[in-house]
Amino acid sequence: MLARIASLTERPLSFIRSFSYSNSNLSSTFRRIARIPNSAGRVMNFEDLDLYATKRVNLRLCNVSGCLTEILEICVDHPSLHVVFFPGNTGAITFYKEFVESLFEFLGGTASVSAVGAAGHTEMNWDHVRLFLQEQIDHKIEFQKMQNIEAPLVLVGYSIGSYIALEILRRLPEKAVCCIGLYPFLSLNLQSKKQVVIVKVTRSRVLSTIVTLFVALLGLLPRRVLRLISELSNGKSWSNTAHEAACSHLPQYHTIRNVLYMARTEFIKLSETPDWNFMRENQEKISFLYGIDDHWGPLQMFEEVSRQAPGIGLSIEREGHTHGFCCSEAGSIWVARHAAGLIKNKLAS
Repeated sequence: MLARIASLTERPLSFIRSFSYSNSNLSSTFRRIARIPNSAGRVMNFEDLDLYATKRVNLRLCNVSGCLTEILEICVDHPSLHVVFFPGNTGAITFYKEFVESLFEFLGGTASVSAVGAAGHTEMNWDHVRLFLQEQIDHKIEFQKMQNIEAPLVLVGYSIGSYIALEILRRLPEKAVCCIGLYPFLSLNLQSKKQVVIVKVTRSRVLSTIVTLFVALLGLLPRRVLRLISELSNGKSWSNTAHEAACSHLPQYHTIRNVLYMARTEFIKLSETPDWNFMRENQEKISFLYGIDDHWGPLQMFEEVSRQAPGIGLSIEREGHTHGFCCSEAGSIWVARHAAGLIKNKLAS
């Protein structure tokens, strides 16, 4: 049963398969992140990681709407753009380290890139919050209002983060110059058996509690055991960063509780017909990247978007990176390169 629930995360809840970290010179990347909350947003540098000669990716805590929020970012002085990225559900932003680094590089090192984690999906259960989808959207809007960056705003979302990005475009139409959806989850897909199962689990208090407690118990295992589980399940397919993020964030009671709760509200909202009028009105700003055999963003949705809003930029990833691109370094780099190209094309048009 848990293997089916794994697909929930949209980077799917592969904590079932991946509870380990490290095995190369990147292994210490997340090992010593400071854990003392700071409402002013204290920077926590990744250790032993040589990214660029002058720029490093930072993980910091920021108080957004009263919730301590993990922000993964690379900032520059006088940026040409401010790219804000919204993850899928699990909302653990540390999965996207390679993506943020690569996107910064492919944009020429002149744009600031901020990736905003989901409220309540942090490594530590600081705030004891449980937010539904609309509250997560409000949380991201508040983050954007807190920024003092005057550069044009570019919204990039992954999976349910694509829906969140569209809602922010709706509420900040003058500030946001373009919106990129990566493997977008925009509508409930009842043809997917996985989604049908997940819907049943999230709607059942008993089943949700069982899954949450089981995963929390796995989190009590020694790190070396979690590492072994990951190696046996994933082999070399996952990056060290993905292993580290899975082990630090996912096998915890509060994280899985919040993932399932947010998912339940996602399914309720996304059972509605997408707002095609809004998409048509903003189609010159919007681009979507779809994947092959992706039940969260199936190709029939790709075709529906092309019929309903033909001016939206559409593309299909055929490199075999799948919906969970962020769990491999190659997938993160390829998608970052593609996203940077979409951004440049939108701004040049």
